[in-house]
Amino acid sequence: MISPFFSHLLIPFLVAMFLAINMGGSGTGPSFSAAYGANTIRRFKIPGLFGIFVFVGALVAGKRVALTMGRDMLDPDEMTLVVTTIVLLAVALSLFLANLLSVPQSTSQSAVFSLAGAALYLKNFNTHKLFTEIIPIWFLLPLAGFFFMLFICVLYDYFNRRWPHLKEKLGNPKLSRILILLSACYVAFAIGANNVANASGPLAGMVTNELGIDPADEKSFLVIAILTTLLIAPCFAIGSSLLGFRVVKTTGKGITSFGRNGAIAISFVTASLLLLVSVTKGIPTSLVQLNAFAIMALSIHKE
Repeated sequence: MISPFFSHLLIPFLVAMFLAINMGGSGTGPSFSAAYGANTIRRFKIPGLFGIFVFVGALVAGKRVALTMGRDMLDPDEMTLVVTTIVLLAVALSLFLANLLSVPQSTSQSAVFSLAGAALYLKNFNTHKLFTEIIPIWFLLPLAGFFFMLFICVLYDYFNRRWPHLKEKLGNPKLSRILILLSACYVAFAIGANNVANASGPLAGMVTNELGIDPADEKSFLVIAILTTLLIAPCFAIGSSLLGFRVVKTTGKGITSFGRNGAIAISFVTASLLLLVSVTKGIPTSLVQLNAFAIMALSIHKE
C-alpha cells in the first residue's frame, strides 16, 4: 500500500525519469560516437559503461548544478507538485520530439528556460542568476572551447615538428583505442556532473518544499538531491539502451573522420569545460554547443 504522500510524488518522479531517459538517449552520441566509430567498443556495452560514468559523475561532481536547478532559479517554496511536473514535462516532451527528429537540443537550456518561465509566471523570477551568470557562460564557454581546441591543435603541430616520432607513438592502435575509450567515459562523467541535475534538481526542490525543510539548509537539500540522483541517474543508461544507438551509429563515422587523435581532443576539451563549469559555477550548460565549437576549431585548423 503506497502512502498518500508518495502517491502524490509519483507523477513528477515518473516525468523526471522520462526526461532522464531522453537525456540518456541524446547524451550517448557526444560521449561514445567516436569510440563506436573507431570500433573500440561494441554496441551492447555502451549503455552500461555510459550509465556507470554518468551515475558517478552526478554523485561526485553534480551537487552545485543541483543547487542551481533546485533552489536558485525558482524559490523552493514555489516548487509545488504541479509546478515541478509542468516544468519537467515541458523539457521532457521537447527533448523527446528532438530525439524523434534527430535534432540536437540542449537539455540544460530547455530546463533553465522552463524554470524561468514558471518563475516569471509566479512573479518570482531570479533575473540576476539568469542574466548575469548563466547566459554569459552560455556565450563565453563555447568560445573558450573553440580557442582551447585551436591551442591544442597548434601545440600538437609544434611537438610533432619538434619530435617527429611523437605522431607515430600516439598513432599506436592499442594506445589510441585506450585513449578514445577513456575520453568517452570522461565525457559521460561530465554529462553526469551537469545534466542529471536538470531532472533531479527540480525534484529535490519539490521534495524540500513538500517536507517543509528550510531551503537555506544546504546540507538537508543536498541529502535530498543525492537521493533523487540515485533514482534519476540510472535512467540515463535506460535511455542510452533504448534511444542512443541510432545517434551513435549516425555520428560515429563522421566524428572519426577527424582522426582518432582529433576525436580524443574534442572529447577532452568539451568534457573538461563542462566539468569545470559544473564544479565551480554550478551552471547547466549545453554539451552540444561545446562539441560544435570544438569541431569547428579542428576543421578550421585542418584547412
